Amino acid sequence: MNYEEALDFINGAEGLGSKLGLKTIEKLMNELGNPQKNLKYIHIAGTNGKGSTASYISKILEESGYRVGIFTSPYLERFNERIQINGKDIPDETFAKITENVKEKTEKIVSEGFPHPTVFELITAISFLYFKEENVDFVVLEVGLGGRLDSTNVIDGSLLSVITTVDYDHMNVLGDSLDKIAREKAGIIKENGTVLSYPQKDEVFKTLKEVSKDKNADFSVCPIENINVKELNEYGAVFDFKYKDDIFEDMKINLLGLHQVYNASLAISAIAILRNEGLIKTSNEEIKRGLTNTFWKGRLEVLRRKPIFLIDGAHNLQGIKTLVKSLELFKYNRLILGMSILKDKDFSHMVENIAPLADEIIITEINNPRKMEAENLAKEVGKANNNIIIEKDIKKAIEKSLNIANEDDLIVFAGSIYLIGDVRKILLNN
Repeated sequence: MNYEEALDFINGAEGLGSKLGLKTIEKLMNELGNPQKNLKYIHIAGTNGKGSTASYISKILEESGYRVGIFTSPYLERFNERIQINGKDIPDETFAKITENVKEKTEKIVSEGFPHPTVFELITAISFLYFKEENVDFVVLEVGLGGRLDSTNVIDGSLLSVITTVDYDHMNVLGDSLDKIAREKAGIIKENGTVLSYPQKDEVFKTLKEVSKDKNADFSVCPIENINVKELNEYGAVFDFKYKDDIFEDMKINLLGLHQVYNASLAISAIAILRNEGLIKTSNEEIKRGLTNTFWKGRLEVLRRKPIFLIDGAHNLQGIKTLVKSLELFKYNRLILGMSILKDKDFSHMVENIAPLADEIIITEINNPRKMEAENLAKEVGKANNNIIIEKDIKKAIEKSLNIANEDDLIVFAGSIYLIGDVRKILLNN
């Protein structure tokens, strides 16, 4: 099996959609020899901030001399991005070889009457095999959807369960209340484990604490009140932070937005817990270096200047609100907004929050069956802003934004991770 054949096999499961549950992944992992066992995990769930927090933690561990696997989703430009060791994507040849093994075992369990694994189950299995073969020191494992029934939760235990911000998203799957959503996210909390949470709404806190108590797990909260922001601008931030008796001074990050200071502080807290428990060895200088060297594509990422061309993976209401707040970092004349949104998102409230700020809005379409038709999105946007241009072709939408922008304007493409992946690829390759 070559790389293209491996991708064809995985993408062939696309029509199966997303099915929560652990029976199929447990059977598949058992057939593969349970490579997920005996690896050391930092497991991360939440609505927003998972990817950035995972990236900060893995980079700090890497700077501390460890070999670190990281599993994240979705990818922006290339499938291999989802599985990395020390910042390097899984090689094509290795990916193909491991996928061939997974395909063989998939055919076996299907012949025995088990459902065919979904794309996410397949890629989860591939990642575990790769990290086991490469004998990594730690795996930073990002949940795909929810937590309790997510295929990453096939692991028996973790060094630390990290819960980032919990808010409304995927309500058709996870539930229509914050309590229900939080209960799904809290599913990654293990018996006698250690839990670190970002500060949450009362309803979410109550649930996380309750689940932690039931599991006899040690529950901690990131003390964001101990953050002192010294610099915050369109190039990053510098801040001080205190976690219990540990003081971290002049921490510098290159990811943009106040929310990234919070994500970085959550990562520092995670590292401090692991260090204080004697599970890792790292210095404050290595932590500082890890934060500075963290890069996360597609999250408030500036691709060009004059005019500033910004992409952001804001794909739900909380993400859009964070993006709106972060626009205050930039000085600009007009805002030109490029948008595409999935139809199963809370698109009306997303549009309501950002559309009134734009001087021109270019509505485009992503190549995804869940996409919202441009005409339907235009009707929704029209309730808040009538300066609309429809350009379904993403490349032409980018060209249109550049043609109508002056040097002192700000171009922003947001609304879907699938959109910004395509925008990034097109803009950087031209």
